[in-house]
Amino acid sequence: MARITAGVASSHIPALGATMDHGRTQEPYWKDCFAGFDWTRAWEAAEKPDVVVLVFNDHATAFDMNFIPTFAIGCAERYKSADEGWGPRPVPDVIGDPDLAWHIAQSCILDEFDMTMVNKMDVDHGLTVPLSLMFGQPAAWPCKVVPLAVNVVTYPPPSGNRCYALGEAIARAVESYPEDINVQIWGTGGMSHQLQGPRAGLINAEWDNRFLDDLVNDPQRLRHIPHIEYLRETGSEGIEMVMWLIMRGALGRDVRALHRHYHVPASNTAVGHIVLEPVA
Repeated sequence: MARITAGVASSHIPALGATMDHGRTQEPYWKDCFAGFDWTRAWEAAEKPDVVVLVFNDHATAFDMNFIPTFAIGCAERYKSADEGWGPRPVPDVIGDPDLAWHIAQSCILDEFDMTMVNKMDVDHGLTVPLSLMFGQPAAWPCKVVPLAVNVVTYPPPSGNRCYALGEAIARAVESYPEDINVQIWGTGGMSHQLQGPRAGLINAEWDNRFLDDLVNDPQRLRHIPHIEYLRETGSEGIEMVMWLIMRGALGRDVRALHRHYHVPASNTAVGHIVLEPVA
């Protein structure tokens, strides 16, 4: 049967993609930030996942105020890089896994999660930046991807508890899939940041690092953090961290941290990254 072998969480800041695309990762401002992903690139090359279920949020490219799904799963065979106003990123098309995606959709819906199935969409930096951080700049991505888009742009987003429970449902779906494949689940976005208003540039390193600690030590605390705490402590965009809880919920009760990285600032944002392995 299929198995979830690891969880990866990472920020998906668009400036990280632009820096990679323009060959500037070794500049003094960026060097230490990108060095934190070297371990993961080597580890991913050895792990060779067949599929990544990649949890991200769309930034008004595939969805807008006319259509706002809370949870949307991509069931297509291929996804192109979106033009977010300055041309598409020069990265390979993302190859989907329709069979697994439809299986997860069916399993989750019958498990009482209302998923929106999407058969055509372009994917923006929320999805392509994490792929570049973990895999570099290959001619083709080394695995298939099942995109899972979460609304964290328009209020109300789903609660952390609902996201964690969705991760548990995805784990049940993957475990019931008959193919023998190595599946990873990634949560993206965050960490603390605010992009507008009087608090623009807000970073709360203490809160972020406690969140990273408790992904391993106390995930039950994390699943009950209210929306207002994310807003107050981590800025208007910090709510993206609920997507990390989908990843964590899919890994089971106990995990071990294989790698961790935290860096500030990167384009006025806190960069967080962690690799987790389920403990049987």
